[in-house]
Amino acid sequence: MNSTVNIYHEDTANAVAAHLLKINAIKLQPSDPFTWASGWKSPIYCDNRMALSYPKTRDFLKLKMAHAAKQLYPNAEVVAGVATGAIALGVLVADVLQLPFVYVRPEPKSHGRKNQVEGHLPQGKKVLVIEDLISTGKSSLLAVDALRKEGAEVLGMLAIFTYEFEASEENMRKAQCPLHTLSSYSYLINEAKRLSYIKENDIETLTLWRQSPSTWLSE
Repeated sequence: MNSTVNIYHEDTANAVAAHLLKINAIKLQPSDPFTWASGWKSPIYCDNRMALSYPKTRDFLKLKMAHAAKQLYPNAEVVAGVATGAIALGVLVADVLQLPFVYVRPEPKSHGRKNQVEGHLPQGKKVLVIEDLISTGKSSLLAVDALRKEGAEVLGMLAIFTYEFEASEENMRKAQCPLHTLSSYSYLINEAKRLSYIKENDIETLTLWRQSPSTWLSE
């Protein structure tokens, strides 16, 4: 298995994009951009945690993630969710697979046992990391690093969606962490066009943003 970003299955990618659009987990506003926490201007905002409030979409994602995990990482012994967005999703996937679950904080707690990895994780266990969203991948890879420091063998990462930034592929490659996602920005744009969520003249704007998200609309 290589260390690049891979789409799990084309039909799944289209279906996931349609689900996320229909429940407004993903919003596209090329003419009225969002401002991310990083300060970047963006024509898209993705909050996959919305899926938890919609049973049909939640079950769909849970089963697709579990099926992908079985096929791609059959040797996984533990499922790890990245806090906070992928904790619930990771639990759902672990439950289907009947595997132990842990979750990883962005940083160790400042009190108590000062854990960063929460749950029981014996040394040497083969771990599959579950994530909800990949932008640059840096925050996700902090979880990978924490798991490795605890003695885990990280097999790879499985996420719902990726923006397909070049930085994420490069970061995953450097960290030697294979990444598979159920859907991606490209599939989302195609599905949004098919379902009339966007107009033809929005495509260029959405494409330009992904090519240079940090400088888009900057002077």
